[in-house]
Amino acid sequence: MELQYLKLTADQAVATVMIHRPDKGNSLSPEVLREIGDVFLDLNGRQDISVIILTGGEKIFSAGFDLDAVKDIRKDSNEDFVALFHRAYRSIRFCAQPVLAAIGGPAMAGGFDLTQMCDIRYASEKARFGQREVVLSLIPMLDPLFRIIGFGPALEWALTGKDIDVEEAYRLGFVTRIFPPGTVIEEVTAIARKMATNDRTTLVETKRLSIDILHNSLDSSMKSHEWLFRSYVGSDDNRKRIDVILESIRNRSKT
Repeated sequence: MELQYLKLTADQAVATVMIHRPDKGNSLSPEVLREIGDVFLDLNGRQDISVIILTGGEKIFSAGFDLDAVKDIRKDSNEDFVALFHRAYRSIRFCAQPVLAAIGGPAMAGGFDLTQMCDIRYASEKARFGQREVVLSLIPMLDPLFRIIGFGPALEWALTGKDIDVEEAYRLGFVTRIFPPGTVIEEVTAIARKMATNDRTTLVETKRLSIDILHNSLDSSMKSHEWLFRSYVGSDDNRKRIDVILESIRNRSKT
C-alpha cells in the first residue's frame, strides 16, 4: 500500500500509524482521510498485528479538517466528503484490535474526533483538545464522547467549542495517562508491546465486548461475558499461561 500522508510501521505485533503532514498541522484533507480508512481496514484483517497506535508525532496530533479543502464543498454535493470521514472514523472505532492514541500535542476539531475513536488515549503535557464544530456552524460529534466523559461535560465541550487542557481531559477520564513532552510515543509503544504479549484473540474479544456492552443491558453484558469466558477458560493457551505464572511464583518463593 502506497501512502503519502501516513507512516505505517509494524514491530512485535504492534502497528504504529502516524499522520504525517507536518506542513499542514496534520490536517485532515480528503486524501488523508482516505488513507486512514484504507490503512485501518487493512490492519483489521492482519493476524500478525495485536495492538495499533495512532499518533501525529510529538508536536501535534491533528489540527482538524483541512479548511482549504472544506471551504470548496457545497451542501448539495457533500455526500462523498461526509462518507469519507465517517469511513475513517468507523475504521478506527470498529477495528478488531485495540487502538491506542499517542497524543503529542493539540488534537482539534476533526483531529479531536479521531482521538474519540481510539480505545485508550495517552497524552503529552503539551496536548490540548477542542471540539470546534459549532464555531464553524457544524454539528459536533457527541457519541462516543458522552460515553467516555459523561453527558454533561460532553455537551459543554460541544456547545462551547472551548479549548480543553490535558489536565481537564485527564480529570474527566478522556485521557488515561499524561507523559512529559517528547516521550508519549516511546511510552505508548512500551504499553502496546506489553499488551501485545497477551493472546491476540482475547484482546480482540475484549475490545468487541467493550463495544457491545455500550448497547446491552447489564444482564445481556454479563451473559456475553459468561459465554466468552467459557470459550477460553481451560484452553491450551490458558493453561500454558497459568503454568508460566505458577512457575514464576514457585521460583520467587525459593529465593
